[in-house]
Amino acid sequence: MKIENIKTLGDLKKAGYKSKSIKDELRDNLIEKIKNKETTFEGVHGYENTVIPELERAILSRHNINLLGLRGQAKTRLARLMLNLLDENIPLVEGSEINDDPLQPISRFAIELIKEKGDDTPITWLHRSDRFAEKLATPDVTVADLIGDVDPIKAANLKLSYADDRVIHYGMIPRANRCIFVINELPDLQARIQVALFNILQEGDIQIRGFKLRLNLDMQFVFTANPEDYTNRGSIVTPLKDRIGSQILTHYPTDIETAKLITEQEANLDKTQSEAIQVPELAKDLLEQIVFEARESEYIDAKSGVSARLSITAYQNLLSTAELRSLKSGDENTMVRLSDFLGIIPAITGKVELVYEGEQEGAAQVAFKLIGEAVQSLFPEFFPEIEKLKKQEDESPYDDIVSWFFNNRDGFELLDDLRDKEYKALLDAVTPLDDLLAEYQPNLAKEESYFIKEFVLWGLVQYKQLSKYRFTEGIQFKDPYGSFISGI
Repeated sequence: MKIENIKTLGDLKKAGYKSKSIKDELRDNLIEKIKNKETTFEGVHGYENTVIPELERAILSRHNINLLGLRGQAKTRLARLMLNLLDENIPLVEGSEINDDPLQPISRFAIELIKEKGDDTPITWLHRSDRFAEKLATPDVTVADLIGDVDPIKAANLKLSYADDRVIHYGMIPRANRCIFVINELPDLQARIQVALFNILQEGDIQIRGFKLRLNLDMQFVFTANPEDYTNRGSIVTPLKDRIGSQILTHYPTDIETAKLITEQEANLDKTQSEAIQVPELAKDLLEQIVFEARESEYIDAKSGVSARLSITAYQNLLSTAELRSLKSGDENTMVRLSDFLGIIPAITGKVELVYEGEQEGAAQVAFKLIGEAVQSLFPEFFPEIEKLKKQEDESPYDDIVSWFFNNRDGFELLDDLRDKEYKALLDAVTPLDDLLAEYQPNLAKEESYFIKEFVLWGLVQYKQLSKYRFTEGIQFKDPYGSFISGI
């Protein structure tokens, strides 16, 4: 019999349906996926050999789970993906506030309805997409929000005492019976509220205003927490930690390739934008390297973390910067330039917590430094490393480029709003750049060569072979001593 045809408890029994706890659902469906060599957590990159195996072990063990990690580490995404491990539909007693299982009812409403109507008890079906509840823990969350409270209006209307369970107004947790329930930032929950979760996790009863109700809720709890919350804003009380089966540590991507996968997957670009704007592979690498630099920066609070959302929003800003430039200049298509990276500064400044030294520098200046440091880190992967201390007579592959700037004392300006044709002509005028690329990047596509040329100039600035000045309309490059000679 098809699910849509099962409308009563009697039909459900005839169909041979057997009740199963949510943890058994997750376990059985995970086993099935693993046997079939299916991906268990689709779209999560970088956790294949670390977090995901630990999460799978926790599910197989039927544990409640605490995902512990810094912001932007896909903790909530993992919890949401657990929905795919649930049965597609489950039956419940129609009209039940707490998703009563028709074969194992727990609320007075469902028990009395089944007693009255027997096999004619109406049932309905709940799809797995509706079996997810989430609450962000904040200091103002109350026991009434999560568990419930006595409803005096209901008591008056039904002419019942406050000691009767029928006067209870259920909170979010009972209403999420037979569902995955996520509490984000658990340490932010006041200790007295955390204490209220003890019995639900272990004994299966709830307590409201001294009224104890045996309510064997069937829940899969997933908690998330930032490790620094243990000392900064609060802590997970020890008895609650003891009742959470598995604590799993999440982490940021460990390599640029994984980080790029995440960024491209989550960027959600406009179709016309992605078609009209080309992005060199080096630009994508550079964007991710900026985030890696931020996580190591002395100006940024590492304990707070640098979210993966930084690279996602920065990528969106990068393409929007190139798009805005092309719209103003009239170019139908364009390629991202390194100078476009200045457009991602607003995406950086809003997503990093600065330490005292960073506050002194200023958020925008720190972001600008991160771009330069990322260029410096990637530079040796494409061109010979520049030694900081070398003898004056030693030759360098970059001597001709530095000489070109020395002989052009007026400097070299790349304006932000240059049309592609003008931009390319300016870079082509620095002829030693072509010689450098011909020797060290001979297989480079013509279109991508312009990004690399600008990358070389930024790299030489980082290694103090050239100087760079930012002004309102663009960037000026000079030889490192030009300002002294010209008297600027």
